[in-house]
Amino acid sequence: MGEVGGFIEHFSILPDFRVDRTKKHNLIDILFIGVCTVICGGEGFTDTEDFAITKEDWLRKYLELPGGIPSHDTFRRVFSVMDPGVFLVCFAKWSESLHQATKGEVIALDGKTIRHSFGRASGQPALHIISAWASENGLALGHVKVDDKSNENTGR
Repeated sequence: MGEVGGFIEHFSILPDFRVDRTKKHNLIDILFIGVCTVICGGEGFTDTEDFAITKEDWLRKYLELPGGIPSHDTFRRVFSVMDPGVFLVCFAKWSESLHQATKGEVIALDGKTIRHSFGRASGQPALHIISAWASENGLALGHVKVDDKSNENTGR
């Protein structure tokens, strides 16, 4: 299992209030999947479960996932009893460590739907693109077409 950019180190202080005999999933696995989901644009616990199912192979490179992928109900239960103040402290420290590791250099990603790129008569859907640029240098790195706001790169 990889270190996942210091995530485990920074979030290990978060108390796990679950009953030991009922724990099917590691707390750190649930937290990591939740944070990744939000970073990728997910907005709820069903999105979190869907993200984990879709990215299971990638997640298994970094997480143990002893009970498989947690259900949306598990994500909901865990995040509802978590102390948001402690979570925020963990997140802030992890974010700061990423900032230090990258020396503040950021590759910014932005998704856009091109206005008037659809064709009602022909049934052609709107064009969606993701753009990447190196903010520090003001350099555009590229634009890639994606399918239906999917977060998935279709242009290889």
